[in-house]
Amino acid sequence: METISDSNSAKRRQVWNQGGLPVILRRDGKGELLRLRLPYAEDNRQWLRNGRIRRPKWSDDLSCWEIPKAWFNDFVDRSLQRFGAVYVIQPYREQEKCAPACLNATGHECQCACMGANHGAGNDGSWFEVTDTFACRWRGRELACRLMVARQ
Repeated sequence: METISDSNSAKRRQVWNQGGLPVILRRDGKGELLRLRLPYAEDNRQWLRNGRIRRPKWSDDLSCWEIPKAWFNDFVDRSLQRFGAVYVIQPYREQEKCAPACLNATGHECQCACMGANHGAGNDGSWFEVTDTFACRWRGRELACRLMVARQ
């Protein structure tokens, strides 16, 4: 499974603009629809609708389809069946791990999971200290892209 994070937005843009495989942008804001692109076919609207009451909406401004969030799993499953693969762009938050002993250290030696990135920096309130040996915090929201391929 290939993953592309915010640090490579040019690669993510390339995935969005390629035309060979479906790509879906999972948005997590209230009321936001999923956005997707499909390789061109005459029946794309009917294929997306799949007999449902609601209709997919084509956005001329964005050159993509918009569908309800509830259709996400069905879209991915059917894309894997029809195309063999699908790109999923979705928000995620990376968890950082450290230890209070590392955060509060005064020396230079570090054997923590952070590899010294937080050594001696102290807890500015963003860290949740779970135990004497484990603390974690969540970074800001980013977008990641992964290629899902159908099992053979």
